[in-house]
Amino acid sequence: MAEGGEGEELLRPPLPAGAPGPKRLCSRACPAGGTGAAHPRPGAAGTGAGPGAAGASGVPAALAGCCPAAAGAAAGAAGPGPAAGGSGPSGGGGGAGSLLQPESLLDAAAKRVAGSWAFERVEGRFQRIPEPVQRRIVYWSFPRSERQICMYSSFQPGRATAATAAATAGSAASPPATTTAAAAGSAASAGGGGGPAAAAAAPAAGVTAGEESPATGPPAPPPAAPSAPHGEGLPFRRGIRLLETGAVDNVLQVGFHLSGTVTEPATATEPEMTYKVAISFDRCKITSVTCGCGNKDIFYCAHVVALSLYRIRKPDQVKLRLPISETLFQMNRDQLQKFVQYLITAHHTEVLPTAQKLADEILSSNSEINQVHGAPDPTAGASIDDENCWHLDEEQVREQVKLFLSQGGYYGSGKQLNSMFAKVREMLRMRDSNGARMLTLITEQFMADPRLSLWRQQGTGITEKCRQLWDELGALWVCVVLNPHCKLEEKSCWLRQLRKWGEMDVCPLEDGNYGNELPNITNALTQSSSHNQDSLARPRRTVFTRAIEGCDLHWQDSHLQRIISSDFYVSPSYQREGESLLFNSQGQPLWLEHVPTACARVDALRSHGYPREALRLTVAIINTLRLQQQRQLEIYKHQKKELLQRGATTITNLEGWVGHPLNPIGCLFLTLTEACRLEEENCLEISDTGDSKPPVYQHVPVATGSQDSGESYLSLALEVALMGMGQQRVMPEGLYAQDKVCRNEEQIIARLQDLELDPVLVQTLRKQCILLLEGGPFSGLGEVIHRESVPMHTFAKYLFSALLPHDADLAYKLALRAMRLPVLETTAPSGDVSHPHHLVSVVPSRYPRWFTLGHLESQQCELASTMLTAAKGDMLRLRTVLEAIQKNIHSSSLIFKLAQDAFKIATPADSNSDTTLLNVALELGLQVMRMTLSTLNWRRREMVRWLVTCATEVGVRALVSILQSWYSLFTPTEATSIVAATVMSHNTILRLSLDYPQREELASCARTLALQCAMKDPQNCALSALTLCEKDHIAFETAYQIVIDAASTGMTYTQLFTIARYMEHRGYPLRAFKLASLAMTHLNLAYNQDTHPAINDVLWACALSHSLGKNELAAIIPLVVKSVHCATVLSDILRRCTMTAPGLAGIPGRRNSGKLMSTDKAPLRQLLDATISAYINTTHSRLTHISPRHYGEFIEFLSKARETFLLAQDGHIQFAQFIDNLKQIYKGKKKLMLLVRERFG
Repeated sequence: MAEGGEGEELLRPPLPAGAPGPKRLCSRACPAGGTGAAHPRPGAAGTGAGPGAAGASGVPAALAGCCPAAAGAAAGAAGPGPAAGGSGPSGGGGGAGSLLQPESLLDAAAKRVAGSWAFERVEGRFQRIPEPVQRRIVYWSFPRSERQICMYSSFQPGRATAATAAATAGSAASPPATTTAAAAGSAASAGGGGGPAAAAAAPAAGVTAGEESPATGPPAPPPAAPSAPHGEGLPFRRGIRLLETGAVDNVLQVGFHLSGTVTEPATATEPEMTYKVAISFDRCKITSVTCGCGNKDIFYCAHVVALSLYRIRKPDQVKLRLPISETLFQMNRDQLQKFVQYLITAHHTEVLPTAQKLADEILSSNSEINQVHGAPDPTAGASIDDENCWHLDEEQVREQVKLFLSQGGYYGSGKQLNSMFAKVREMLRMRDSNGARMLTLITEQFMADPRLSLWRQQGTGITEKCRQLWDELGALWVCVVLNPHCKLEEKSCWLRQLRKWGEMDVCPLEDGNYGNELPNITNALTQSSSHNQDSLARPRRTVFTRAIEGCDLHWQDSHLQRIISSDFYVSPSYQREGESLLFNSQGQPLWLEHVPTACARVDALRSHGYPREALRLTVAIINTLRLQQQRQLEIYKHQKKELLQRGATTITNLEGWVGHPLNPIGCLFLTLTEACRLEEENCLEISDTGDSKPPVYQHVPVATGSQDSGESYLSLALEVALMGMGQQRVMPEGLYAQDKVCRNEEQIIARLQDLELDPVLVQTLRKQCILLLEGGPFSGLGEVIHRESVPMHTFAKYLFSALLPHDADLAYKLALRAMRLPVLETTAPSGDVSHPHHLVSVVPSRYPRWFTLGHLESQQCELASTMLTAAKGDMLRLRTVLEAIQKNIHSSSLIFKLAQDAFKIATPADSNSDTTLLNVALELGLQVMRMTLSTLNWRRREMVRWLVTCATEVGVRALVSILQSWYSLFTPTEATSIVAATVMSHNTILRLSLDYPQREELASCARTLALQCAMKDPQNCALSALTLCEKDHIAFETAYQIVIDAASTGMTYTQLFTIARYMEHRGYPLRAFKLASLAMTHLNLAYNQDTHPAINDVLWACALSHSLGKNELAAIIPLVVKSVHCATVLSDILRRCTMTAPGLAGIPGRRNSGKLMSTDKAPLRQLLDATISAYINTTHSRLTHISPRHYGEFIEFLSKARETFLLAQDGHIQFAQFIDNLKQIYKGKKKLMLLVRERFG
């Protein structure tokens, strides 16, 4: 290393006999009787003592107190040689030869000290420290792992970019000869709260609680490559780019302080900028950063990253100086004065006032500055009392969380908060004390969210996205308090804080609704009656309750310690006979604890960087679950007969593992699969889009002390997932808890689908499925389940698809059993429930409500559809699946969906239809028709049309069948207007390529249907019946007679007019006239209904009568006069009848005179009188409520009336009398009467 001029190579002179040890000027107070701040050190000007003198002054004995192996190294380091002043991490020179040299004892000791002890502690331990030793401690005190720099400068925890990984591998700080020590340093720099990582290279020992000594800290987390952000814009990536482009310059390390400049290149919008960067560090952690860019963020800016990486990657290019107080210590009075004056001159505008103030205080004997020994030194490292943790800008964490929460889930704020949670987990995994610190800051902001009180006041639930964030917050706190190496005072502090938050009114509850009746985290699940005494007054459980309960857990149990300490912990062979609570019959350790609690321990170990320990505990838990499963099967064998007779069972698991707040199954699965994950070589570079490939797993044998089990962690992961998912459990209360069950189930299945099923996993799958089928009340797939049991449809769909290629019989057996949904059965069997709180559920008004029932039914439908698809072409299996659908699915719309699915699969576009599956589709369609016949369904018409299409695909026999049994499937209207009409259409006949007898058979069935429908519902079906029967005279006559018979009773004038017009169109004018006459008897048009829709029908009926002849006109006019009271309509009819001669239709066998009809003779005389009367009545009615704005309209109305009056012989006299009467009666309406006089005289 280029380590300055020759003055820096001098060691301190030997001390005079009996002289007190001089204390360098720094921020820490000198011990009583120590050298004062103002006194120069004895011999500061140099005594000529060479390097050898230092070696004879008791140094080895002093260093022996730190590390026995380092004593000789330190003494040797004082003399000339590579360790004293050369470049490179080991103190040796560069070149190929130096790479092969072992690490010097000085470097080995300095690394351990630099990562573990505050420099003040080193100084307090030894009277004097040789300068080369100080240099190596200072040198090794800077962080050595790029991963941690990345952790504090990017959101995404992940894998390294190729560039970072390569640079790390080639870093000068970790040559091949010192990889173990480098790993130790990496761990040491990570060990924030749990004590220094001094035993990194040693085998992992058991995890014990309480305070640790520096020599027995926790084992280091496995070395991992630095994280890789997705985007180039993140500070870490930008920092690398700045470093690689040579933007870092003027780098200087003075003691525990690193400074330099970083130049941002010019862009299109910004000029080139150079920023001053300063970094303080201590015990391999960056403790503070400042940068001229004014960065306001949680994470370090790119400039701090660039300078840090420069120091890690190019330590030999960094000028290294000891703390400035050491340099000052070597100056005499003249040198000190010169130094101060030059410093003031260089920066007089900034420091002169401060310099003068300090001078005044120092010269004043009573000033505060003179009461304290020593003086501050920002380059001298931290004090023993200072908290040793990485720099984290607390204010920025608060601001960011507050901002994200204020956005209410919009703009990806939920994603950002999840990234912050991921960052907390990453810090915990690196054993960085900032993990808990950052989580505390996040929680404070969550509790201060103003929406909490708003939701509480309004009585509305927290939004789902927000709810999930709260869940993750609670789970993280459980992880934090279960840290196996946290100190008691830390745990007490967290407990106080958690209780304080939990007692706040706005604190969200665990189940999202009200207190959940679940056992305490520290108690095993019990079935005792003590649970039943006060089921209504349940304790309030908040999202922090489990973390509070977790504070009562400890790691002191000797059996637990042995489990997590060794892969080879087994019981002695002579103890394996009989029952044992600690080991199974193979001698493998068991861990009997409430399962979610035990899994929370696993999660805590995994989260705090103890993957091996987490794996060992996971294996013990799985062995325990296996033993429980075995015993449950034995219990069930004795109860089987009784349970099958009752047809009901108890719920043995009141607390389900799937959807549980602690996610026990997901935790075990992840722990096991992480141990088997294959990292591809090219996966170091994560794409900017964030696309990630599905994980690739390999079998890793289970490390065990018993005989070779042949098991792998991967097969255990599959087994435990199947155990947990197949557990019979009661549906939890409340929308959120039920939704969480569904979500958690889908998450686990998504992970299961990432596993590639090889023979080993298939064997595990088959074995576990058989156990689930035989599991009785303990399995959700057992023969009998409780009515409130969580359905297994989603799980069974996965099992079916996974098993089908390997064991089709087992796959179908399992899926068919899972099809049930007992909560929808109308008669619930009277099953015993071990909880009075759930007894209510057997009555029809189910409690608790199943909020997710719609989703569960759709999953049931998905399972059925999957089976139908797989069973295509297999008649026996299709029949079995069909029966299961008809028995278990109670929703018509879902059965219709299944029918449509089956139809699509049965009729592929590119090949022939599958007859068996088509018949299944038809049968399902027929069931839908029967289910929806008497209920309202907005899709009914679609369903009917689809059924006809399906029957057409099946063939002519299916069409004949639905026509003959129409009354059980369709309403009369549907049967005639949709079914029969479609069947008789030209397209259907072409589609089926029917011969004449088949066409006749279909037509005959359609006509029979039409007549039956017309009899049953003549109002709606008569016209369709007539249309369908047109080609058969007898049937047509029958249909016509049905209409005539129904006309006088149930049919409306609209229906009769429609049929009458149809008859005229078909060439039956006399029948049309008869029907029109019947329609007229049902009609009544008032005087003011001059826009009535029936007017056109009346005019048509009169025109038809007129065209038929005088007799028909004479017959219909009395009906018109009786039914129509509207003057304008009557005058219109009268006008039309006088324009042409009657009888122009030319009915055969009739003679027409061809003369126009007179209004003075019948039948028109009667019509004329009725019209005049209607005008008179209408006039009086209108004048009763007339307003001036309608006067003009009224005068026009009188003009039309006059035209009608004048058709009579004495019409002008009648009209004159009529006007005179109006003038007399309504003389009060002077303005109107004036208008009447002007127009009519």
